[in-house]
Amino acid sequence: MKPALDIRRPSTFTECVAIIPEETIKAVLDATDIVDVIGAYFPVKRAGSAFVCNCPFHNEKTPSFNINPARQFFHCFGCGESGDAISFVRKYENLPFSDAVKKLAEKAGVPIMETAHDPMAEKRQRQRSRLIQLHNDAAKFMHQMIRKSPQAAHAREYLKNRGFDAEMAKRWMVGWMPDNAGLFLQWAKEKGYKGRELCQAGLAGMKDDRNPAAGLWVRFLNRLMFPIHNDYGDIIAFSGRQLVNDPNTGKYINSPQTPLFDKSRTLFGLDKARKHMTKAKFALVCEGQIDAISCYEQGIQNAVAPLGTACTEQHAKLLKRYTNEVVLCYDADGAGYKAMGKAFDHLAPAGLHVRCIDMPQGEDPDSYIQANGVEAFQKLVDDAEEYFEWQLNIEARENNLNDIRTKTKLSNDLAAKINLLSNKVAQDTVINLVTARLGIGQQDFRTTMFKESQQQSRQRKFTKETTLAEEGHDRVDPTPLDSSVAALCSLALSSNEAQEWLREQLESLHEPLSKTTGGHLLSTILSRKPDASSNSGIAAYLNTLEASDTLALQQTLSYRVPENVIQAATEAASMIINSHYQREEAAVRAALSQPGLSPEQFKYLLERTKDLQDILKNLKNRYIR
Repeated sequence: MKPALDIRRPSTFTECVAIIPEETIKAVLDATDIVDVIGAYFPVKRAGSAFVCNCPFHNEKTPSFNINPARQFFHCFGCGESGDAISFVRKYENLPFSDAVKKLAEKAGVPIMETAHDPMAEKRQRQRSRLIQLHNDAAKFMHQMIRKSPQAAHAREYLKNRGFDAEMAKRWMVGWMPDNAGLFLQWAKEKGYKGRELCQAGLAGMKDDRNPAAGLWVRFLNRLMFPIHNDYGDIIAFSGRQLVNDPNTGKYINSPQTPLFDKSRTLFGLDKARKHMTKAKFALVCEGQIDAISCYEQGIQNAVAPLGTACTEQHAKLLKRYTNEVVLCYDADGAGYKAMGKAFDHLAPAGLHVRCIDMPQGEDPDSYIQANGVEAFQKLVDDAEEYFEWQLNIEARENNLNDIRTKTKLSNDLAAKINLLSNKVAQDTVINLVTARLGIGQQDFRTTMFKESQQQSRQRKFTKETTLAEEGHDRVDPTPLDSSVAALCSLALSSNEAQEWLREQLESLHEPLSKTTGGHLLSTILSRKPDASSNSGIAAYLNTLEASDTLALQQTLSYRVPENVIQAATEAASMIINSHYQREEAAVRAALSQPGLSPEQFKYLLERTKDLQDILKNLKNRYIR
């Protein structure tokens, strides 16, 4: 009689399966094409029977992110991320599992039948939906205010002066937040929104955290309001532009970080511009939302704008998915120059080629287009200078490059930035340019680059260690797997023939698996018997496991399936059993050498050693049928 298996039931089984049945997950995956799902986020290219693109989860120059349409599976050979359509959406958009399933189900037209009540998951989903609804309703309220309120006359005049007509304002849902906070708060009350929800959305805050009765303050007052959308059309935040000059506040202020919005990971207009970036082969990054809108409306539709912050590493990763070049167009003042320098620091390491537009003083893209026409602005874009050429020209215009202190500081700054270029040919070209313009020796400049490189390495190490210390508790690592166990898991998930053969070996495999790293995962597979001929069935099964187990098994799906699956399974199973009994035999021999053994103990250990040696000698015939 075969012994009962010790199958570990994952703690997340109830959360994932009881709420959304495995059959429903399978139906969603059956109705979903992973190539279409990933291709909706960024361009993918066919490579033989598969599709490839740059990995969205780490920086790389050569595409290593592989999408297998036959198995409906993705795998990055660079960073190891892998999974199905659900796990891609879940990781890429940082969504809970159930939300990712529901999103794909809605697109595929598959009804979701939830079979159990999960108060926490339901609460999270309800809060997220409520916040999205609040943002969409608030956008409509503010759009109606700018269209019809007598108090918004100055906002309408501002739009008119910036070239916005009614249709253009409607397309972008531009609005106006009243300068009387009571109007907005009264509207929210009539719509049934609570003060707590306004605070969660970042539209308001408590005047006194310790005294709720003190009331609320409204974040945006008397500002032109631009809704910020996520990739699939929901309004998740707002950006408000100043209408009356106030040196105590910024020209633009944005929603704070909320459950829906992180400005360091969001670019205004990206949902509209991303396809045009691929066609134009570059992204135009403007400083303000109106500039991006004006460019888009005038036919330069690859324009985006950061949201009150310099370009971040996450922005660079976003842009790299669609293009290899960025043209920066910021204000021609000290703040604008500094912002472009900071943007370069993130764009260049991501492998993006950076050019800069030297805008006339006092002009931005919108004002320049209005005054000179879109063709004139297009020429500025076409004539944008390479970053280092642009910076040298700016420095020559602003400072005396013959001054030793100016030259030394500029030399150090440029050396640090050249180190960010990963292409050696590009580095050499820029070194020639910089040393010629500054009148310094190449060898001395390369020495400066080396010193700056050491400093940058120390800074990166410190930043990485700090980030890991802060975020390490949230990171999920794959469950460790013995290499032979991983091979058998891959076979069991890829071939019903191999899976059935392994089930026949459970009597001999049970004990070795229980003592081998990751063996419980193979035992679970053989107990649950997922249909290896169904990609969606395997994916649905994997999504019922703990996150660490799912990650480990997803990685095994990237293994090549051998022609003779039984032979491969035999060899891997033999290795597991052989290793198990070798370890036990070594442990028994070590115990024999311990002093103080009783005659009975010594006799047992001696007999056990002989038994184990016989088992190892006859392993193939005795344990593998």
